[in-house]
Amino acid sequence: MAEPSTNARTRLLQWRQQYMEWLDLRHVGTIGIVRPETVVRVGGWHGCEPVRSVVCNVEAEETVLDPTLTVLLYSSVAALTAAFGVLPLVSGRRPPKAWMGWANALAGGLMLGVAYALLVAGLEVEAVRVGAGALMGVAVVWGSHALIGTADLDLNQLDDVRPEYGYQVIVVNSLHAAHEGVAIGIAMAVSLPFGILMALSLAVHNIPEATVMSAVVTRRGVSLRSAAVLAVATNALQVLLAVVTFSIALAAPAFLPWAIGFAVGALIYLVLVELLPESYREAGHTSIALVTIAAMGVVVLLRARAG
Repeated sequence: MAEPSTNARTRLLQWRQQYMEWLDLRHVGTIGIVRPETVVRVGGWHGCEPVRSVVCNVEAEETVLDPTLTVLLYSSVAALTAAFGVLPLVSGRRPPKAWMGWANALAGGLMLGVAYALLVAGLEVEAVRVGAGALMGVAVVWGSHALIGTADLDLNQLDDVRPEYGYQVIVVNSLHAAHEGVAIGIAMAVSLPFGILMALSLAVHNIPEATVMSAVVTRRGVSLRSAAVLAVATNALQVLLAVVTFSIALAAPAFLPWAIGFAVGALIYLVLVELLPESYREAGHTSIALVTIAAMGVVVLLRARAG
């Protein structure tokens, strides 16, 4: 099997070396807080070069946030934004079916945008292993649903009052979050700025996804506050898998193309097999297509603008 390109391997080894060097630094600070007379560098890299420092004054004291903590921070932000998914339900009225379809389409489009950005990054590393990883991602998603009996589950059945249906919806959303966590972690391993963009994209995605789940559980007597907490809790695996994936990628650079492919395959499968078919049952095909394309386009444009 072909080995990763020399440039890709060199870049990953440099990232790992920079992470080891971080352990010897004395000054540990916080992202976003720029103190006077301080040089602030977020502990990450873009390509083989350190992220550009922000200089506030002449005297230099370097403040660096551990890259792993950066992953933890942004994946946690992504998980917490799911709580906003209950806002469309505050009025207490049942949301229109079209809204549910558009929410799924928005979530799916953002996932496709993340998958595309990861695929482009992966092809720069090593195409064969990325492709093999994508097949593994599809197989794992399909197998996990087959194992727990949710392969044909429709997440938008608000009139289904069976208790087991509510539990199944929660489990499926937790599985979605796990695959998205892998995507965040491996995007952070490609470069922290890229990973932060992907994490924020999935943070927005978590809101409409949580709206659909909250609509289901509130129909079973769950309060809006509890639904918000539940929406965040189902994304716990997103945080855990982001940190674990990032740590493994730093420790074992050969893991990177496999993990990129896995995330791409899993995300695309979830969109094409689950989210979009459900969307089409709730709203018109044209409106679903437009929402999906627009959401994906925003991520792709942001990625292109960020370089």
